[in-house]
Amino acid sequence: MDVFTALQTAVSGLKAQSFSLENISGNIANSQTTGFKRVDTSFVDLVAEQSTPTRQVAGTVAANSRLTTTIQGSLNATEVGTNMALNGDGFFVVQTKTGDANGQTAFSTGDLYTRRGDFALDKDGYLVNGGGSYLKGNSLDPVTGQATGEGPIKVSNSVLPARPTSSITYSANLPKTPATTNASASVPGSELLGTLTSGANPAILSGTGASTVSAADAASFINGSISGPSLTAYTASGGPVGIQTRWAKVQNGDAAASPATNDVWNLFYANQSTVSSTASTWTNAGTAFQFNSSGQLAAPAATSVTIPALTVDGVNLGNIALNYGSGGLTGYTASGGTVTTNTLTQDGYTSGTLNSVSVTKDGKVAGTYSNGNTVNLASIKVVQFNNSDGLKSNSSGNYEQTIESGTPLVGLNGTSVIGGNVEQSNTDIASEFSKMIVTQQAYSANTKVISTSQDMMTALINIIR
Repeated sequence: MDVFTALQTAVSGLKAQSFSLENISGNIANSQTTGFKRVDTSFVDLVAEQSTPTRQVAGTVAANSRLTTTIQGSLNATEVGTNMALNGDGFFVVQTKTGDANGQTAFSTGDLYTRRGDFALDKDGYLVNGGGSYLKGNSLDPVTGQATGEGPIKVSNSVLPARPTSSITYSANLPKTPATTNASASVPGSELLGTLTSGANPAILSGTGASTVSAADAASFINGSISGPSLTAYTASGGPVGIQTRWAKVQNGDAAASPATNDVWNLFYANQSTVSSTASTWTNAGTAFQFNSSGQLAAPAATSVTIPALTVDGVNLGNIALNYGSGGLTGYTASGGTVTTNTLTQDGYTSGTLNSVSVTKDGKVAGTYSNGNTVNLASIKVVQFNNSDGLKSNSSGNYEQTIESGTPLVGLNGTSVIGGNVEQSNTDIASEFSKMIVTQQAYSANTKVISTSQDMMTALINIIR
């Protein structure tokens, strides 16, 4: 290795350290950029081809960028519902805006990928981040929850249509001995509904059937039953309908009988939203609920039953499914003799306007409406790569797919979406300052090599004087 080669090597060192300083400056400049991934520098020695084991030369040096896309930055709470951060691997899929034509927004055809999650709604309802990229995903029908198409997510301000009640989810414990008004400790079976004032008996002892309680029998029916669940259901137009129910025990089980019999309960609902002991009529829900001696539901075997043509105040709500699930209804002993309700919900609601938008952990964009309902409006598209560091950096915090990165794998795959947060830059200022000092010293050292080489060449030229 001669003096001229040493000079060239020093020049390559200056270039390499300058490249390192360029990366450091970019990292520091973007230390507050949402979702920014710092760029580190790796140095590679380049050995001349004529080098031999006995005459190894230092050669020159090259500097390459080393991405840190797999290193997550810290999460920062923003209190903005549409902001989101990925806790784990993965990237949001985004597109860029190419223009507007006839009131319609046009987007780029290719997908880009970003960790920048400071998304907010623009004037058209699209979710766009601070870099101008539009979040992609699947739009969901607010009524059915089914996907309607993939593309940039657009949140509509349209009114959420009313949904009629079609099912009730209910779980409860019915007391072994109900505390009815008629119940008397000295009279066996007095806790049962029995025959009403008019001589009618609306009980269904097995299977399914139909029976009603007239207004004339309302008082004796109420005295022989206990309060059940009360809730508000909704018609197809969103009108509220108050449903009042009562449970009546119609048979005590006898394990010693041949064959053994079970406790039997019937559920009744009022045909009026306002219950009166003298003017209300009641309809049997149509199913005999049988409980064995252990207090477990023996029949029906299904986890739900249908209440046919449920009608209140003259409004027919149609067939309503009563879902109680496995083990949802029990008949254990209860000291108070009353029904203990554990779960009571229904799936209907009135119409509503959009109040706010938030993001769920599983990547759903949810809208909260004035009727109190929260409905999923879109599903965010998140992808992962086998080699995230193989992605090509683009402007505005975006990345492009390359051969080295591999194809995108759709799905969270263990990653969670944190709403109301953004991912900060993974740049550590203290570390960058340390690298800057080392780079400065290395650059100065290379200049010393150049000045020394110049002195040596000057001395060589002066030999002939």
